[in-house]
Amino acid sequence: MRNYKLTIAYDGSRYQGWQRQATTDNTIQYIMEWSLGRIVGYRVQVDGSGRTDSGVHARGQVASVKLSGLYEPDELKAALNRYLPEDIRVLKVELVKNNFHARKSAKGKKYEYYIDCREKPDVFSRRYCYHYPEKLDIEAMRDAVKYLIGVKNFASFTDNKETNDTVRRIYNIKIVRSGEKVRITYYGSGFLYHMVRILTGTLIEIGTGRRDASKLPVVIAAEDRSLAGFLAPARGLFLRKVYY
Repeated sequence: MRNYKLTIAYDGSRYQGWQRQATTDNTIQYIMEWSLGRIVGYRVQVDGSGRTDSGVHARGQVASVKLSGLYEPDELKAALNRYLPEDIRVLKVELVKNNFHARKSAKGKKYEYYIDCREKPDVFSRRYCYHYPEKLDIEAMRDAVKYLIGVKNFASFTDNKETNDTVRRIYNIKIVRSGEKVRITYYGSGFLYHMVRILTGTLIEIGTGRRDASKLPVVIAAEDRSLAGFLAPARGLFLRKVYY
């Protein structure tokens, strides 16, 4: 068996997230597996670096798959892109060591969240930004970052009540304004279910003056989802890069 690493971009608008589901075939993972299966002639399992929610996009999702044949990477990429719909694209195919696994080998991830603060949403980016027509205090949001950096229990920032492993490391959060748009970039060892979107909602509340950044340590210590901010919509979120 040969192991292949796939770097994938997709517009998540019309899909039910990455993860294969029993109730629908409308997921990125299923479509990737179906497309590869058409090429190799048998059923395959494609493992992603992690799940992205319904409606979330990716510029640098990574997946791994083991195939019985030896394929030239560029030819495999071209064949895959012939079968895939136009809103899913394989950017790169690499032959890697057999012990590589897209999720288990990952060391960190980079996510980007886009906010449009103008009065009316931008016609061309409205599907890829959260339209929030209020002025945001970027400096207040940046001041809040210091409370979120480091190894912490982020139980207050996830909607998954079943997991007991809620400790993650955030390396950095960068907040940049460009005209009426704001980009928040998150760098971390990994992220919990809805974590980036809840962090974004929390930072937005700080940026509008509805929340005091200095109270964030209390929110973190409480391990109580109800004390954190709202869940920002999926459409503004992109998985930008996975680090190995």
